[in-house]
Amino acid sequence: MSEANVEKLLLAGGSDKNLRARYNVIETKEKFVETAIAEGFDFSLEELDAVLKEEELSFESSGNPRSRAIWLR
Repeated sequence: MSEANVEKLLLAGGSDKNLRARYNVIETKEKFVETAIAEGFDFSLEELDAVLKEEELSFESSGNPRSRAIWLR
C-alpha cells in the first residue's frame, strides 16, 4: 500500500477517459478504494485521503455524467 499508488491511479484517470468514467460513478470512497485494489492499485482509504488533502482535491462528484476533479494530468 502506498500514496504512490494513489497518484498512479489519479494520473491514469487523468489520461484515460474510460478509467475515469468507471471511477467517477463510484459513490463512496470505500468502494473507490475497493475497486482500485481489485484493479491492482494497492492503497488504503487513509492514503487516498492523504493524497487528496496534499493535492487540495475534493472527492465530491457532480454533473451528468458524473465527474470528479481528482484526476491529475
